Amino acid sequence: MQLRSRLGFLPSRSLCSQWADALNIVIAHPAAVACALVDAAVLIPVKDFRQAKARLANVLAPHDRLRLARWTADRVVAAASPLPVFIACDDRDVANWAEAHGATVLWSPGRGLNAAVHDGIATLAAGGIEHVIVAHSDLPTPAPLANIVLSGGIVLVPDLRDDGTNVIAIPSRVGFQPSYGSQSFRRHLAQAVSLGRPVRVHRDIRLALDIDTPPDLAHPLVAKVLPEWLQMNPVNQA
Repeated sequence: MQLRSRLGFLPSRSLCSQWADALNIVIAHPAAVACALVDAAVLIPVKDFRQAKARLANVLAPHDRLRLARWTADRVVAAASPLPVFIACDDRDVANWAEAHGATVLWSPGRGLNAAVHDGIATLAAGGIEHVIVAHSDLPTPAPLANIVLSGGIVLVPDLRDDGTNVIAIPSRVGFQPSYGSQSFRRHLAQAVSLGRPVRVHRDIRLALDIDTPPDLAHPLVAKVLPEWLQMNPVNQA
């Protein structure tokens, strides 16, 4: 892929300053990031809560997976404050949940994750929003999302494995194409560099943590914040 051919290896926590500077990439950590005073909104794609967290089916009953998906989504919405929140969804229960939280629903039936995010960004751009922060809804320990915006630039927050992209902050009209799925961080970083804007890889474990598999529930930082009904699950008693 493009970034590999230019660098010879994939980006990680050991990105050296020489080529990071050459490619206009900044590796940032929470203490180094201040809240940018820009016009921004948060876009959160949320799937049907009843269909979420399928990879936890061997440790959580369906009703507990639904509660977990709703609980993490609640926390991500709270982390978006004070920015306006938009929820991309195609499920009426999710839409009702979003409206109860004061969010604006962007109805996207049958579009899939990438198309729903693309359409959501376009809608916000048409509404005059300068920057869009796209955050997954399964982050159990989210840091304040407004703090990661880079005026005129692109910010990527990878997961702990540098595989997925948990949060993206982009200028709404830069032409960024969402490419979620396995190894999305590599694709998103390559695309960000190709767009010629300043790029920041933001390292914050609070945003890097997500819940996809049973071991994610047992992470020490996650275990500290899990609701009581989930802390009693056997997966957390090992």
